Amino acid sequence: MADRDTLPLPLEVRDRLAELELELSEGDITQKGYEKKRSKLIGAFLPKAPGKGMDPSVPHERRTPVTPGSSSRYHRRRSSGSRDERYRSDVHTEAVQAALAKQKERGKMAVPMPSKRRSLVVQSSMDAYTPPDTSSGSEEEGSMQGEGTPTSSQGSINMENWISRAIHGSTTSSTTSSSSTQSGGSGAASRLADVMGQTHLGKSENHSTPPDVTGYTTDSIQVERPQGSTTASRATPKYGNAELMETGDGVPVGGRVSAKIQQLVNTLKRPKRPPLREFFVDDFEELLEVQQPDPNQPKAEGAQMLAMRGEQLGVVTNWPPSLEAALQRWGTISPKAPCLTTMDTNGKPLYILTYGKLWVRSMKVAYNILHKLGNKQEPMVRPGDRVALVFPNNDPAAFMVAFYGCLLAELVPVPIEVPLTRKDAGSQQIGFLLGSCGVTVALTSDACHKGLPKSTTGEIPQFKGWPKLLWFVTESKHLSKPPRDWFPHIKDANNDTAYIEYKTCKDGSVLGVTVMRIALLTHCQALTQSCGYTEAETIVNVLDFKKDVGLWHGILTSVMNMMHVISIPYSLMKVNPLSWIQKVCQYKAKVACVKSRDMHWALVAHKDQRDVNLSSLRMLVVADGSNPWSISSCDAFLNVFQSKGLKPEVICPCASSPEALTVAIRRPTDDSNQPPGRGVLSMQGLSHGVIRVDSEEKLSVLTLQDVGTAMPGALMCVVKPDGVSQLCKTDEIGELCVCSVATGTSYYGLSGMTKNTFEVFPMNSVGAPISEYPFTRTGLLGFVGPGGLCFIAGKMDGLMVVGGRRHNADDIVATALAVEPMKFVYRGRIAVFSITVLHDERIVVVAEQRPDSTEEDSFQWMSRVLQAIDGIHQVGVYCLALVPSNTLPKTPLGGIHLSETKQLFLEGSLHPCNVLMCPHTCVTNLPKPRQKQPEIGPASVMVGNLVSGKRIAQASGRDLGQMEDNDQARKGTIASSLSCVQLHKRAEKIATMLAERGHLQDGDHVALVYPPGIDLIAAFYGCLYAGCVPITVRPPHPQNIATTLPTVKMIVEVSRSACMMTTAVICKLLRSKEASAAVDVRTWPPVLDTDDLPKKKPPLLYKPSNPDTLAYLDFSVSTTGMLAGVKMSHTATSAFCRSIKLQCELYPSREVAICLDPYCGLGFVIWCLCSVYSGHQSILIPPSELEVNPALWLLAVSQYKVRDTFCSYSVMELCTKGLGLQTESLKSRGLDLSRVRTCVVVAEERPRIALTQSFSKLFKDLGLHPRAVSTSFGCRVNLAVCLQGTSGPDPTTVYVDMRALRHDRVRLVERGSPHSLPLMESGKILPGVRIIIANPETKGPLGDSHLGEIWVCSGHNASGYFTVYGDEALQSDHFNSRLSFGDTQTIWARTGYLGFLRRTELTDASGERHDALYVVGALDEAMELRGMRYHPIDIETSVIRTHKSITECAVFTWTNLLVVVVELDGSEQEALDLVPLVTNVVLEEHYLIVGVVVVVDIGVIPINSRGEKQRMHLRDGFLADQLDPIYVAYNM
Repeated sequence: MADRDTLPLPLEVRDRLAELELELSEGDITQKGYEKKRSKLIGAFLPKAPGKGMDPSVPHERRTPVTPGSSSRYHRRRSSGSRDERYRSDVHTEAVQAALAKQKERGKMAVPMPSKRRSLVVQSSMDAYTPPDTSSGSEEEGSMQGEGTPTSSQGSINMENWISRAIHGSTTSSTTSSSSTQSGGSGAASRLADVMGQTHLGKSENHSTPPDVTGYTTDSIQVERPQGSTTASRATPKYGNAELMETGDGVPVGGRVSAKIQQLVNTLKRPKRPPLREFFVDDFEELLEVQQPDPNQPKAEGAQMLAMRGEQLGVVTNWPPSLEAALQRWGTISPKAPCLTTMDTNGKPLYILTYGKLWVRSMKVAYNILHKLGNKQEPMVRPGDRVALVFPNNDPAAFMVAFYGCLLAELVPVPIEVPLTRKDAGSQQIGFLLGSCGVTVALTSDACHKGLPKSTTGEIPQFKGWPKLLWFVTESKHLSKPPRDWFPHIKDANNDTAYIEYKTCKDGSVLGVTVMRIALLTHCQALTQSCGYTEAETIVNVLDFKKDVGLWHGILTSVMNMMHVISIPYSLMKVNPLSWIQKVCQYKAKVACVKSRDMHWALVAHKDQRDVNLSSLRMLVVADGSNPWSISSCDAFLNVFQSKGLKPEVICPCASSPEALTVAIRRPTDDSNQPPGRGVLSMQGLSHGVIRVDSEEKLSVLTLQDVGTAMPGALMCVVKPDGVSQLCKTDEIGELCVCSVATGTSYYGLSGMTKNTFEVFPMNSVGAPISEYPFTRTGLLGFVGPGGLCFIAGKMDGLMVVGGRRHNADDIVATALAVEPMKFVYRGRIAVFSITVLHDERIVVVAEQRPDSTEEDSFQWMSRVLQAIDGIHQVGVYCLALVPSNTLPKTPLGGIHLSETKQLFLEGSLHPCNVLMCPHTCVTNLPKPRQKQPEIGPASVMVGNLVSGKRIAQASGRDLGQMEDNDQARKGTIASSLSCVQLHKRAEKIATMLAERGHLQDGDHVALVYPPGIDLIAAFYGCLYAGCVPITVRPPHPQNIATTLPTVKMIVEVSRSACMMTTAVICKLLRSKEASAAVDVRTWPPVLDTDDLPKKKPPLLYKPSNPDTLAYLDFSVSTTGMLAGVKMSHTATSAFCRSIKLQCELYPSREVAICLDPYCGLGFVIWCLCSVYSGHQSILIPPSELEVNPALWLLAVSQYKVRDTFCSYSVMELCTKGLGLQTESLKSRGLDLSRVRTCVVVAEERPRIALTQSFSKLFKDLGLHPRAVSTSFGCRVNLAVCLQGTSGPDPTTVYVDMRALRHDRVRLVERGSPHSLPLMESGKILPGVRIIIANPETKGPLGDSHLGEIWVCSGHNASGYFTVYGDEALQSDHFNSRLSFGDTQTIWARTGYLGFLRRTELTDASGERHDALYVVGALDEAMELRGMRYHPIDIETSVIRTHKSITECAVFTWTNLLVVVVELDGSEQEALDLVPLVTNVVLEEHYLIVGVVVVVDIGVIPINSRGEKQRMHLRDGFLADQLDPIYVAYNM
């Protein structure tokens, strides 16, 4: 081991340094002044290093010597209320600074700052959350002062500076103007473009070609800077495949990629011809990349280690046969000897417990528990039962009496923490432990009993998860005296359980470690021997006396040796950190038991104390000496207190664990010339589990101190941490195992876990056990160095295995805390843990930030921490979260409750105020992006009716039969308050009006702007009578004119309407002030008000001469935001009505309730045409009415005893959400849905199975038959392809593998299998409709159960798009496509939807086997990511499921980045909880990395009348910065 040579400094220099130290911590001198004076003082003693700073050629021992100066410099600032600074090491801080500087040169990471809504930003200015514009000052190198601490004068420009420096790594630059900067106004889009592209694009180019961050190029891309200076940014190919940097449409960014690379890319793009056999390989598995071990990684090369034996446990003749016997001896022969002195919060002795009192009182407790609980026949506790000990940390005397009382009564004490509230962090787990131990009695003190939370009746409530307990107060005054003849039964130590110590595991569960009486005694003997304890010594104990080192030294071993313990409560340490040192001086104590935290606190506070003398100490037990970071506290403490009489050999770090008790302890030797062991280990080596002294990197080292040798009478070895317990090699890190009498024996009641921990038989290389006795795993990771010294490098609990490398949580904490500015995070208020996402552990860092820090500070600190951890540990942090101060769950002694924090993080209730996720850098095991295989050529496949050995996927509805009379309006029945005769008369009047007032010719287009109702129908037929072509348009919404009116205007313009017909109310609305602000009144075509109609009849009715002439135009906005109108001829319209009539069996006697928007698609046809064609009565319910009265539709259905009803998804959702709790009251109002035979949802999307199922379940009680609910499917080219109808089999549901779907394949799986997605059939294919599934690229037919585009051939196909823009050529193949092979004659219309046909076992009405059509999703909507096809709805479903506050979600891509927008139903404080959850779920279920998470208010995601999300509108809104998001997180 490389021993660190400490520099010999004269005493006066050391004193002067200590004073300097003081001045700095007081704030009397600045850091700069301190550095200056310090270097002056020790300059003479430092080895000269050439040049500035340390020269890399200087050997490492010399580079960072732990000089008294450098290590004492470490108590720089005392943070008020800080819990501990165990992790602070100067050497480490310097390493972190160097690593950061190095990152900077590399120009590594540009972190886009998240944007937050004002209300979320606490006391911060606007430019805190929009990175400042660079235009007001160029970047400047010198502004980062030395260590990278920003000076205050630079204000807001620092961050931008820092980012751009990280980007460009430029070495020369002009000076920064520190004037205030304007905030970048171009919003989220440009911010993302700016920073994600790692270059500053000018504002004008935001939307044209935003940089793509998912492709990486090795080429330097030149991008113009706003200043005109051009800097080449180098995108380091850190992960992913080397795809060329391309925007969505394949234009290389910057457009100037070198010809060589372009050539390479073109070569790569050329398809390879696969051998023929690959055509038939249909099975595939999407494989996650398995981390391949790096061939150059260090491997263990040493010989196999040998087990180390501790010295012989020498039994001294006067050692007692058991601990109770010792107590009896001292209690009777020296009753006046002090046993324990307790302190009050002022540091005054509160109480002295003598051995006599301890003996008498414990007897009293033992007698009372055994004889006074329950009755004589049924005592409540018997020897061997477990009893809980609940005592506060400031009352060790009561605890000690109760503990020995239990030992005397042969009961098993289970010491636990005092529960403060009913819902303490971790208290529930303690309850489980008590329950599993069968505890029924809890011993406690009077004061503690009074302080427990009580219910109104004065009862102590049952704590959450706790068994029912009887509380028993142990104060003497409450107990009766034992009779003269009663005497406890004192045996020699045996194999009965003595006590149970609780231990909290990594996952938060609490286990009880049982310690036998013989182990207890042997442990005390071993401690006595190794610490050299003698009778009547004084020992100061600062540790928790209920468990671990505090219990073993301060309660047990002390009694064996009749020692005097001065117990210092945690509450006194908080008030006076020096109290323990004062007590050592005051009582001339020989031994003190502390943690490195207590040493650190003493350092910070020692300036108040002048007369400290520690020469009486012969041993300072450092209980957490096994924490690798305790060394800095030990060094610094020695540094400062050596001048106060502290001898270096006094400091004795020890290693312990609940399972193995004391594992190793450094012996207090008098031989001061044998320096303690030091190991300077390479962090890189440690992560591969091997020991490498020092390293080339020089930055990432971990300095360890030894924790002495194995305990007397113990055998110690090191085994591999995972798998079979095999001995490690000498240069390998493993888990320490101990074979000794003095260890725990089991986890109470858990035999399986006990076997794995307490009954381990280490094997040597040939597989033979090294000992016949079992070993106990200690849970400590380390190695045994030269001379049998143990070194501990971390704990198994803190181990995180990321990508096959091992990292220790403590090391990462230390690195994070060494990042400047130090003041940023409260020391000891930082948690590091790992979560499993996508089959690997991911590191999460959660810290409490100070209340006064700005967004800018937080963000800067976070980005630096990421870089520091990356630089030193070579591992990415998956998520870094900052929470407000004092909000992390605490353990009883004030530390952070790790597992509880992790739990809160995972369930989304941590409420961070800042989050930075870096999935792009961390997640390296995604499946390889898919390379598309070229399609099969025609020659290989067509054999009769088979493709690739499967039946061609085609199906058709039944024949339509003969066309009926084409005259549409001659059937007479009532159509809801208007019979057909009245309708006919009214339509004639409208026709007259059109001819007279509108002066329209045949075939002119008329826009009908009506609310849903009779007027609309009359106007429609009026147009037909007049020979005009009607276009139905949804009227503008009076509350939202600004956005709805332009849509109306657009449809009127695009449809080339010659005039508009509408009602008086809407006429007035169009002329209103708000309307004219949106659309100029003068730009509308003539507007006819149909509320006043002429009286006379038209001269004659128009009859279409050619059935193929246009009947009406159907306009609708698609989900991708495209406005498309399709032409419907008279033939198609009639065929359509006939088809629906046949499918739904509509006859004049029928009543149909319709709750749909009558403006486009099937909704319009059913609303306006079908009732006239088939003569049934239609009950029309405008969906808008449901917003006022959600039950209206169902009440109408029930009242008119309707058998067939049609609705939309939005209507169904309104009913499900609005009537969910009212089913009982509706039932009492007589609502009855038992007559409904079909309830069809009219839609143009994949069936929303969850919604239809919940609707069916909800209204089952009201008589709705679950088979009645079904869906239909239509699209622009054919307004209705499928509709369930009355006859024919019920709709079927299949489960497909979502992963296969991404590869455009269908693989059917069982319900409930992982990655399964339920798909429901979209109703039956309508009469007269033929369907085939074709490959959208090659247009070849596909086989049964293959995914492809749905093509349809039918009499009611639309005859084409109606557009002004002249791109008819583009769209023409939507309406007349032919297959590339097979049946090449039929003309098909392409629906633009992916789906598949599957022949089922069911038979349809004609007796044939039924073909079911399953719609998967629209091609327009589908997203191509990583070469795979994703349907937004699948990702959205996953996201909505992840947290209760997410009500709606929409996803879209932007330059290959996946953007997820979620609507938050909850307080804005919850917004940031969603970011990690959303990222996790999309990674886990879809293997995609989310680029941006946007949290918005409810109702921001736009939805069209059919209830479909308008994702492209949302995208435009996001890019134009119009969403007013609560929070935008840019994942790195």
